[in-house]
Amino acid sequence: MRPVQLLTILEREYNSTRAGHHTPVMLWGPPGVGKSDMVRQIGEKHAAPVIDIRLSQMEPSDLRGIPFRADGQVHWAVPALLPDAQRHGPEGILFLDEITSAPPTVSAAAYQLILDRRLGEYQVPEGWAIFAAGNRQGDRGVTYSMPAPLANRFSHFEVETNLDDWVLWAYRNDIDERVIGFLRFRPELLFDFDPAHNPVAFPSPRSWEFAHRALQKFGDRQNLLQGSLQACVGPAAGVELTAFVDSLDKMPDLDAILAGEESVPVPTEIDLQYAVAAALVGRAIRAQDSEESNQTYGRILDYAGRFPQREMGVMLVSDMHRAIGNAIFEVPQFSDWAQAISDVMLYE
Repeated sequence: MRPVQLLTILEREYNSTRAGHHTPVMLWGPPGVGKSDMVRQIGEKHAAPVIDIRLSQMEPSDLRGIPFRADGQVHWAVPALLPDAQRHGPEGILFLDEITSAPPTVSAAAYQLILDRRLGEYQVPEGWAIFAAGNRQGDRGVTYSMPAPLANRFSHFEVETNLDDWVLWAYRNDIDERVIGFLRFRPELLFDFDPAHNPVAFPSPRSWEFAHRALQKFGDRQNLLQGSLQACVGPAAGVELTAFVDSLDKMPDLDAILAGEESVPVPTEIDLQYAVAAALVGRAIRAQDSEESNQTYGRILDYAGRFPQREMGVMLVSDMHRAIGNAIFEVPQFSDWAQAISDVMLYE
């Protein structure tokens, strides 16, 4: 399932705790596809605490607690890491990450916690959602087969990679537009993991964020840039991204485009067209809430209509709409542009 769909599911599961309809959710997927980040996004949206418990690093007693004697009886000291309404708040997310990497003795200790929302004398606060994530057995991670009793305590969703969803996330998180443009040009490299070869560095949504950071740190050191990018996304993808970045000195003048100069050419090279499209969407985002926003949007639309392949302009405007919303429809140039490409589908 696409990340944007899973975010809606996690959102509704979080809200369902208030009505008593919550079902624990298990997210399956290979490393680096954003499982943990989606849970974090839900927590940030609601300003709710996320308690991240890595079951792979636990022992059964870490969840069950340590026994102690009081008044002639044995009691259990509740681990401080478990949600507590007084200390953590009445609502939040208990996130059991790396659950498929947990030894069977630990996953067995989690059975009651997940389904019954309790563990011995401990009770999970009513307003807390329970989410979990793990790798599949074929992903070459340290994984155990999930026992049927534990699996039956979750609703299960497989996380797919989707370039449109990643691009929307990337613009919202200020990812370098050169990385976005490159992945629009080479979409198959968003995620390229072959467990049979067990690579150390490989392209994934997570590692492209690392590549973004490398560009900020080593963009002015040509002798270090390629090596740093390869360290993030693997040898082949690192070389390609370096070549893509090096070619951007041929890009047209973006300021001239936004000034409305019609003499600015559209690049003939496809890779540069993707780079220009990504950069213009970035300019549209930065123009939001400014007095020149409509003028900026209009001139981007004018330029979008000049691409030789109309699909390229459609991609640019689609990305801009996802990034800035319906404000794009209020610009006079939008109706002219939409009419010109009326036979090409704009939205899914």
